[in-house]
Amino acid sequence: MPGTWVLAPEEGYLWTPGYWGWGDGSYFFNEGYWGTEVGFYGGINYGFGYFGEGYEGGRWDGEHFFYNRSVNNVDVTRIRNVYNTKIENHNENRGSFNGGSGGITVRATSQQEAAAKQRHLPPVAAQTNHAQAARGNPEQRVSVNHGNPSTGATSIPIGFNDHQAVTAQRTTEPSAVVHPKDLPPITRPEPYNSGNTKADQKYQKQQNTLITKQTQDRQKLQQKQDEEHQRTANANTQQLEQKHQQRTHNLVQKHTSQQQTLQVRQPQARPTGQPQARPSSGGGRK
Repeated sequence: MPGTWVLAPEEGYLWTPGYWGWGDGSYFFNEGYWGTEVGFYGGINYGFGYFGEGYEGGRWDGEHFFYNRSVNNVDVTRIRNVYNTKIENHNENRGSFNGGSGGITVRATSQQEAAAKQRHLPPVAAQTNHAQAARGNPEQRVSVNHGNPSTGATSIPIGFNDHQAVTAQRTTEPSAVVHPKDLPPITRPEPYNSGNTKADQKYQKQQNTLITKQTQDRQKLQQKQDEEHQRTANANTQQLEQKHQQRTHNLVQKHTSQQQTLQVRQPQARPTGQPQARPSSGGGRK
């Protein structure tokens, strides 16, 4: 499952990724959690600051979170809370699970065990929805992608293959966009094929309905902003444009949330002779 970026549920909290581990003759999944310290996640190298132990991708400074540019691709024109600390990553192990045959043999330290006993918070709703949508996407199954998924990570919890990842980016407005007419057109997804024709047709109809409604929302807001420009031709243009930019931003955020909700309803592909595997990202879930 692709990793994604989500907002921490509380100030000072960091995410400990989940991981697959071996015990009592079978594999089991250790759920990820939010806490003030990063605990044990199987010694798995997830990248982006999670190199098997702790987290090197960022840190809290009071109520502000700062990103380490050496392990994150950060747009510094929009995000100023950054620092640059080079990390020596010596974890070359490509294992995606802990224990068992071929698994990583690392065990939790006493500090990591202590962190596991502290107050935790479960995954936030955006993470849960992200996992559910990935579960319904056949391209995220190893039986389909053979260990090489088309998307490794997304900037927001919405995209699960190349096309959808691009769609998610296109539905997020550039910082300079003020009016709906300046937004890129809403991209119409390619027909989805889960093997269930009736369910696919229903899902396609829901997509078309949503796109039509969102297009109308843009047109209505644009019309309202045009009318406000006509009524206030001699007023403070800068103040009006700031208000329009905020309203356009709010509309895009609303539409993105609607798209995420619909994505979760995507029909699940019928099995092709192999049992469905629980989605994981390098052995864990974020």
